[in-house]
Parts: sequence; C-alpha cells; structure tokens
Amino acid sequence: SLVWAAKPGMLFQKDRESSPHSLNLSWVFGYNSSLAVHNLMDGEDRVLLYVSSHTVVIHDVLGNRQYHLQGHANVISCLCVSEDKRWVATADQGPNALIIVWDSFSGVPVRTIFESHPEDGVCAIAISQDAKYLVTISAGTVQRVCVWRWTLPTEKPLCSTELRPEFGYQSYVIFNPQDPHEFVSNSKTQVIFYLWVTSARDEHVASLLFPQTFRSVVGHFSQSVFHFNNSQALTGTSAGKLVVWDAVDPRTDPKEQQVRPLGMTPTKMVSVQKESLTVLQVLESCIVTGDVKGNVKFYDGELLLLSLYSHSKVGPIWSLSFSTTLRDPPDAFPARSRPFLARDSDSSNSVSLTLNRNFILSTSDATVFHVATDSADFKKVLEEAKKAVSAIACHPQQTLVAVGSHCGLLKVWDYQHTKYLASRIFPEAGIQCLSYDPEGYFLAAGFTDGSVHVLDAISLQSSCKELRFSQGPVTHISFSHNSQYLATADEKYSVIVYKKVLQNGCRCWEHLAGLDSHYKPIRSILFGVQADSNEPRLLSLGEDRQLVEYDLSSSIKDHLVVTHRDRVEQSAVPLCLAWYPQLSTESFILTANNCYKMKLLNTTTKMCRKTLLGPTYGSPLEKIQILPKTSAADPKQHYLVYITKDKVGLQILPVDGNPHKSSAFICHPDGASDLASSYDGRHIFTAGGSDCTVMKWKVNLSALDAAAFLGGEDMIPFYNLLDGGREGEFFRELEDYFYYAQICSQGVNTLENRQVSVHIPLEEIPSVMRAIGFYPSEEEIEEMINEVKFSKYVDAGEQVTEINLEDFIKLYINHRPALGLSMKSLQRAFQVLGYDNEKGDKVIDRGDLLSLLQCRGEQMTEDELAQCLTTLLGRRPGRQGSEPDTSDLSGAVALIEEEIPSEITAEVFATDILGLPI
Repeated sequence: SLVWAAKPGMLFQKDRESSPHSLNLSWVFGYNSSLAVHNLMDGEDRVLLYVSSHTVVIHDVLGNRQYHLQGHANVISCLCVSEDKRWVATADQGPNALIIVWDSFSGVPVRTIFESHPEDGVCAIAISQDAKYLVTISAGTVQRVCVWRWTLPTEKPLCSTELRPEFGYQSYVIFNPQDPHEFVSNSKTQVIFYLWVTSARDEHVASLLFPQTFRSVVGHFSQSVFHFNNSQALTGTSAGKLVVWDAVDPRTDPKEQQVRPLGMTPTKMVSVQKESLTVLQVLESCIVTGDVKGNVKFYDGELLLLSLYSHSKVGPIWSLSFSTTLRDPPDAFPARSRPFLARDSDSSNSVSLTLNRNFILSTSDATVFHVATDSADFKKVLEEAKKAVSAIACHPQQTLVAVGSHCGLLKVWDYQHTKYLASRIFPEAGIQCLSYDPEGYFLAAGFTDGSVHVLDAISLQSSCKELRFSQGPVTHISFSHNSQYLATADEKYSVIVYKKVLQNGCRCWEHLAGLDSHYKPIRSILFGVQADSNEPRLLSLGEDRQLVEYDLSSSIKDHLVVTHRDRVEQSAVPLCLAWYPQLSTESFILTANNCYKMKLLNTTTKMCRKTLLGPTYGSPLEKIQILPKTSAADPKQHYLVYITKDKVGLQILPVDGNPHKSSAFICHPDGASDLASSYDGRHIFTAGGSDCTVMKWKVNLSALDAAAFLGGEDMIPFYNLLDGGREGEFFRELEDYFYYAQICSQGVNTLENRQVSVHIPLEEIPSVMRAIGFYPSEEEIEEMINEVKFSKYVDAGEQVTEINLEDFIKLYINHRPALGLSMKSLQRAFQVLGYDNEKGDKVIDRGDLLSLLQCRGEQMTEDELAQCLTTLLGRRPGRQGSEPDTSDLSGAVALIEEEIPSEITAEVFATDILGLPI
C-alpha cells in the first residue's frame, strides 16, 4: 500500500495535476498561530507542519512547495505529532467532529474516528511515545477524557472518564514518554494526573495550588510534562515558576501514599525567571522552556540553566519543535551559553548531544523562526497575519494578489511563483477591503477607522494624502472602469465617491460627495458602463432591499445625485450583485438573496425578468463574481464564482436552476470574508476572516462541465428535484392539476368540443401552484406571470399567453421555497408581532391578526378575508355537525369567533387555521 511503501520526502513527488474536482486547493497563505508548528524533516531541509483553518499544511520552505491534508469539515482545534514525526493526529470542534490520524510520509489518512466527542468536539490531543495510543479531551462544559488505540478498527475508546467542572477547563494534555498508561493534563488552575488500564475507567486525581502552598504567587498554569527521571513532573506558570510534582512526598507516611502518578504532590516551586512561561518540554536529558519575551532556555534535571537562546525580534513563544538528528559540528554550544555548563564528563556529553539540535519555534504573533544552536542564528521562516484577514484583491494584468488583515499588515504575493514581493504595516487601523484600479497602477485600501489609502500598486507607497470621510469602517471599495472615480461604502450605510484630479502634475483623488443611501447594511457597490456612452455607472445594494443608482455626471461637490431607487425584493434580503454576461439581446443585473434565489433584473428598468434557484450548499451566496475568460475556455461559455458562509464554488452560466451546473467546496468553516479571481480566470482566492488565512484554488472547468453533463440533459435534472421524480406520485398529481386547469379554462360544464392542448393560460398558474403546495404572494404571482409573458418580447416582440407542462415545472422549481415551508419563519413572525400570554407563549390577539391581514403587507379586503377564512374553517371535510351559514358577512364572523381562539399561537395558526402539518 501507499503507507507501507512510503518514505520521508516522497510526499512532494506525487502527481496532483489530474483531479476530478472543479476547484483544487493549491496554496495556503497564513496559519493558525494558536496551534503548534512542527518540524518534520531533519538536516538542511525545512519542512514544516502547521494548521490553516480546516487543513493541515506540510510546507517545504526551501523547495517552495506545499502538500495539504484535507478531511476536516470544521476548523482544526488541536494536533499532535509522534516522536518519529511520521504519524500526525488532528481533531476539530463543531458538528460531526472528527479525529484523523495521518501518515505524514504519504499524506494518507490511515484512521478516522467518528463521534469521538459528539457534543462539542476535541480541545486537546496527545499521542504516546510508542505512537499506539491517543488521549483526547472534549471541549464541552463537562469535559470527558478518552484513551484510544487508534491502530484498532473500533469506534469506542479503550477507557474514558468525566471531569468535574471544578477541575477547570483542561486545555493541555501529554503522555508520560516512559509509560503510555500515564498522562497529565492541566487547566489554568489545576493539574490532573491519570493512570488508565484497559477495559476500566480512568483513575485520576486533581491538584490545586494556592499561594499559601509555597507562600508565593503561583500564577496560571501553562503546560505540564513528566520529568525524564520518571519520578517527577513539572508545570510551568505565568509567574515564571516551575512547580515540581513528586511521587514521593517526604511529609507523608509512605504507607498512606498512593500509587504513582495518583500520589503526585507539589513538593517545591522553582522560580526560574520573572517572565511568564508559555512552553515546557522535556528533550532527552534537558528541560526546555519558552516564554513571553521570546527566550528559549535549557535546564538540566536539577533545573540549573545550561543554555539560553534569544532574539530581539522574537515575540511570545507558542511552540518548539526539535530536529531528531544531531548536527555534525564538534562544538555543541554557542559561545554565549558555555558559562552555564558545570557538569562531570558523562553528564556533559549527554547534555551536549541533547543541545546539538536545531529547532523551529513559533510565536503567538504568527511568526516562525529556524534556530541553529551552534551559532544561535535566528532565521525567519514565516511571517503571517496575526489578526483576521478580511481583504484580498487580484491585479488586473499580472499574477499578483494583495492581502490585507486587521492587524494592519498588507502583503503582495506573486501567486504564480508563490513568492512574497512587498509588504507594508499600517499600525493605526486594520485593513477591511482592497481594490486595484482597472489599469493596475493603484491599490486602494479601506480601513476599520474609516480612512482610505490609495497606494502605488508595486511599492505600496501612498500616492496621495489619506482620505478620511467615512464615519465608520469602510466595508467596500471599487474603481470605475476608466479609473476616474473611486467609491466606498461603510458600516454607517453611506456611499462616498472620490474623483481623480491632477495636482502639481500628479494624479490623486479628492472627495466628490457622499450620501446615506441605505438604512441597513450595504452589501455591495458596483461600477458599470452606461449603455449609450462610455460614462461610468454606479449602483449600491443594501439589506434594506433597495438597489440605488447614482448619476455621477450630474453630481457636484458634496451633492451625490440619485437617479433610481428600486426595491428588488419583497421579503427576502438581497446579499450580492454582479453584471450578468451578455448572453442574449437583453442586458441584466444578477442578484442573489438569503432564500437561495438568484434574480435577473433588467439593467434599465430594474424589473425582475427571471427568478432562479441558486446553489443550495448550506448557506446563501454571500459574494459573486463573473469568472474572467481563460484562453482555453469556450468563448461562448461563462462561469460564476461565489462564496457562501463557509464554501467557495463555481456555477455554469446561464443560470437555469439546474443543481448539477454548480459545485462547492469547504474553504473556511468559521466564515469566508472575501473573494477574488485572477485576471486570467485560472485561480480563485478566498479569505477566511478570523482564521487568518487566504486560500488559492486552481480552477478546473472541464470537471464542472463533465459533472453537469452526467447530471442529465433537458428536463432530467428538474424532474429529479420533484418529490419522487418523474415516476413519482407528486408528478402524476401535478399532471392531473395541470390538465384540470385546461378544463377549467375552457369551462367545466361546456358542451362544446374541447381543444386538446399541452398548454394552460397564464392566468391558471397561481391556482395550480397553490394546488401543489406552493403559496406565492401576489407580487410573486405577478413576477411569475411577467417572467413567462415577456420571455420572448425582446427578441420577437410578442407576448406569451400560455405555458406548457415542462416550462411550468421549471417555473415551480425556481420559484418555490428552496428549503420548503418552514415553521421557524412562522414562529419568527409571531415573535415580532405577538406578545407573551399568561402561560409564557407568544400569541397574537385574534382581532389584531384580522387587522394586520387587512392593513399590512398585501392588504386583503374584508370580503376576501371572510372568503378565505370560511373556506379554511367551514368547508373542511370530517367536521362534526352542520356547516355554519357563510353566505353573508355575519355568518363568516360567527364562524371565525367560534373556530378561532382569542389568542393564537404559531402552532394553532399553522394546524387549526391553515391545516398544515407541523
């Protein structure tokens, strides 16, 4: 097998060019600095293993290559590496949390443990010295510790135990290297020692230290280890001290002492420094510490200092990883550490061998260093964003990508060669959004303090003075097609426009005007080109359902002119928009909403011309872009790239509701914040916000085209979206309703010869839709009818008056609720409109409900309301007694008062009034 034949270094020899997926992860920028970075290779090779979001990255720094271990659906919360650095165990937190053991030689996942801690996932994990056992600690309020023999094909742990809440949140665990049946964990305030036996529950004892124990400040615990003498354990603290735990307490009668490690007690506390200790490790015959000042210190077994490594540019140390092979130079110590050595020859030789190892250290500010112990040389290997990455932008003509983070770091990469080119730090505020101008000369950045910087695209130096006209963080920024205008949107719902001018022979931007265009968050701003001229066109879309268009040519200083303000949704919330490619005579704007629907709006009238089912991958589309054309692609074929809350995907255009024409992959489980496409359409970049990473995806359009072809042609994909498919009961029922509508349109009691047809009049669409369980609003009915009526108007100049069964099915699939009827949406309405009754239930008064139906939204007349309610209440089969007289309004009122309670809950409204199952 691949695992059996695997050898170190063979991982990067794999051919990964051929892939059946439409998007393939090819590079990851950034990593999770709260987890350890491990050194996998020895000697001159620098192969690092670290976690980026839900992906394990094996990074050959000198070879400039990455290999990605993908299998987690949630952000990886912890990892550990075996002593020989072959086996890597990772775990995550969230729904369907996994534990995966990887072979780092071949990249193969050799074991996956499902439902290890189904409630909350895993917060800490460790692997034994012999690499046979794993120990995990759950992340819940009530924590559970489990021991696993991962080489056995079982989903149950060998043993487990539940920890009491008073033990504190245990966040670190490690095995005893000399006995895999012992391990220790710690929280900030307590240390727990464990002894486990197969087919038995863990035995454990927790120890709590108070300042009175040693009459000095203890501080918070960071990490614990077993001493190499196998009789003691050590715990580092935030007060710069090491707590020594001993199996034998000289103050206790030997007969009363428990079996080690359950009898471990704190015997002394050694103050080794003032700074907080963050890392504690045992390396053969040395004890190694790392602290918040960036110092790495080596101690002998008696905690006497042997060597010190430090550098002024190193921040708080988060992890240390040592080479497993020794260096060749004869002098084992840097000159600065020789004075600390005072040992006999045997001990000195042992310590010398231990110290004769290079190591990798990572810091909490997302920097990784390689340290050569012979020269005390610190060489920076990685420096990444230490706060959320919310902004990315691709150069319009070159293979450059700009990445901005909330820590103020702006970096530009050549993504073709994955080479870092330039960077700049803005210490005053974080970068929220980025945009290159269409010519690629300038890079505009919007900041969290409301400022805007226009920078040279290569040097990143400011091309003009800082622009500060936004009252809140800038969320969107964009240039016009001719680079004459720059527009921004901010969290205060304002759109601000800047205009390019010449000052002293230099191009710069000055404030033109701003406007509070929306009363809810702005989701997108979009520049375009006027149809009858080359003048720029600017639109903004907000969660207030308003699409606002501005007249830039008529706008003057401090006065931004609005030409149109259109409501594009009735109840859904629009989330993003883009210019639709010119696939027909008519021009469209494409929008996507939170109900998984996409709409085509006429670019001039803003009339909704088509509603279509969008990708349904767990969350709605958050951002969309038209993928630039690639030289290899069919010039007539267009594609859409999008991100949802946690996925990135591709969609074949034109959009028609066919689910096989789209695909999506998890990119950032904690939330994707931004999206960018390379100028040639070959790569897509996603930013992960809080996970501090940017991922580069290679586009494989032929794989998406093949998947769409395999999904079926013509009506096959749409038949499969119906309950039961083409041969199901629902389809037969739909056919019956459809042909019954034909009979109704010709008159049920007519004696004339009937016209056999495969069409029904457009006026019958609402009746058939309601008959099969879709209840559109009056506005939705109007949009459906207009969609069919004007489908041929632009091309042929004629209106359609009837619809066939196949087109009706497509109309139904695209317009019906994507996720079906939801009781939750009804309950939310009652939360807003109702009040709490004596039982604590959310209810609406009967009179208030009738008033709302007549006065709010699509208002019903008194006669319409009476007819609807009497139909729902008075003519339901199986009702006892005679039906009430509903021929006049008084009869309807009597029926309503008799059948509808004075206080109505959401459940009563759904079941007793509407007759729907919950």
